[in-house]
Amino acid sequence: MEKQSGAKKPELSELGRVQDRLTFLYLEHVKLDRQDSAIRVSDARGIVFVPAAIISVLMLGPGVDVTHRAMELMGDAGMAVVWVGERGVRQYAHGRALNHSSLLLEAQAKLFSNQRSRLAVARKMYQMRFPNDDVSGLSMQALRGKEGARVRQVYRLQSERTGVKWTRRDYNPDDFEASSPINQALTAAHQALYGLSYSVIMAMGASAGLGFVHTGHDLSFVYDFADLYKAEFSIPVAFNTVAALTEDDNISRNTRLAMRDAFVDGKLLGRMVSDLKAILGVSDDQTEINNLSLWDDRPGLQEFGVQYHEIKVGETQ
Repeated sequence: MEKQSGAKKPELSELGRVQDRLTFLYLEHVKLDRQDSAIRVSDARGIVFVPAAIISVLMLGPGVDVTHRAMELMGDAGMAVVWVGERGVRQYAHGRALNHSSLLLEAQAKLFSNQRSRLAVARKMYQMRFPNDDVSGLSMQALRGKEGARVRQVYRLQSERTGVKWTRRDYNPDDFEASSPINQALTAAHQALYGLSYSVIMAMGASAGLGFVHTGHDLSFVYDFADLYKAEFSIPVAFNTVAALTEDDNISRNTRLAMRDAFVDGKLLGRMVSDLKAILGVSDDQTEINNLSLWDDRPGLQEFGVQYHEIKVGETQ
């Protein structure tokens, strides 16, 4: 058997926590390989090494050639890997992330499967947008109307602040260039936010598909979660980027770089981890549990990896 090179797989306790990592890295038209515990990124301009354990999500765009050894390292390091289209506009596939605990997933499924608790979570997420208002008695229809008015006001205020003309959100996911510069910037900014939201959700062991406001899509909860931060991050960053744009600038690249800086400056990764736990009603101590057990309807959870003997009728274990 061929001897494998590189560092040994790290223990879970050795890896950086989700909230302590860098936010995301977008790559296109490069080759990825592994060297020890780093990802070797190379193209015609040269080579750089990226420590695998410090990146939260790696977005792989068109023209990326990645080796099996590089993917192995990403998986061992708990990096969320997302294959995206040009400029990160579409998400095609993703890899498994760090957390193997199902605690948040079970909490999310329980809340999602009951209409009353699902409504309570949806209201909790809307309440985060309206900290000075009581939304506990509003219907989903009323909440959508209130949120729509808030977002329209955000766009109008950002337009007035930056001097960037704004009419409405209008974009074609199949033709990035067909949109106005501000709509191109908004698309790029929102996609960066979706990538980070997805990374946190998956890294913490929750489901990207069990949304409380959005539904019917494998990324429904990603859209729910990202909506909490658009008014503070992606919308103002998009308007700032377009306001400072020169003729030779690349809108999507400038926007992604600005989003990355905003994520770091705003300490968004740590906030997202705390917010996700609060939304699903899970404490910090609980998320450290990572034990595989056997379910039983009577005595409760049983130890995994034990050879149990056959139970006869009338006999107790």
